[in-house]
Amino acid sequence: MIDTHVFVADLRFGGEASRMVLRHALEGKLQPLFGNALWMEYQALLGRPVWGDATTAEERRQVLAALARQARWVTVYYGWRPNLPDEGDNHLIELALAGGAQAIVIHNLRDLRVGDLALGKLRVMTPVQCLEEWK
Repeated sequence: MIDTHVFVADLRFGGEASRMVLRHALEGKLQPLFGNALWMEYQALLGRPVWGDATTAEERRQVLAALARQARWVTVYYGWRPNLPDEGDNHLIELALAGGAQAIVIHNLRDLRVGDLALGKLRVMTPVQCLEEWK
């Protein structure tokens, strides 16, 4: 599962690790998950003034559409509520658990490392760690 910050890092800053994670997803080497909450977060992100001049709005929409074509859509039927510091991040854990994800790829690990829920084998990793593990 790929957090929105990885998407922004690739398209705005050209972060090498973020770019490679997205490239692997677009090539089918990694399968991202989408659920309603994450999809809405991506959609809202497209309209925010965080992009600068690195990409056009149309280019961002095209990359997101291509990512969605490679993704597996998951319906979350049960709310795990891991009680993360940012309530807005709880849906990431719920989606990952519902979809049987191996990992959540995110830049800020501390956002997801705390909470009341034991995550079992679900890993939280940076784009660099993801690339090191799944070359």
